Amino acid sequence: QHHPSLHHQHFGCRHLRELNNVKMAPQKKSKKDANSINSKLALVLKSGKVTLGYKSTLKTLRSGKAKLIIIAGNTPPLRKSELEYYSMLSKAPIHHFSGNNIELGTACGKLFRCSTMAILDAGDSDILSDQQA
Repeated sequence: QHHPSLHHQHFGCRHLRELNNVKMAPQKKSKKDANSINSKLALVLKSGKVTLGYKSTLKTLRSGKAKLIIIAGNTPPLRKSELEYYSMLSKAPIHHFSGNNIELGTACGKLFRCSTMAILDAGDSDILSDQQA
């Protein structure tokens, strides 16, 4: 004979066990990786062509000109999934930047926050070859 409250407790434990099996987001990259992407971004900004911001990134994705999309770590999930969808359609690779939008803006040498950016032309940088590997 089962007691109703015991049944609920058992269900709660099973539910918690299922939650523990959920895969977590990948751990942040090391400082070395972050520094290398920052130096490559600096070279792209100097010698290549980029657009900063969500709206202009979407425009370049729709036109098919984007070669690589970079998304900051704290970009809202809906916005992130929309960018991922458009990049899948235009076959543009995505790099999830380990820092937040303030750090991405700083990496671009700007004094404002930047959640997304599209690289149209890499210039002298080898940032595109790294993303395809």
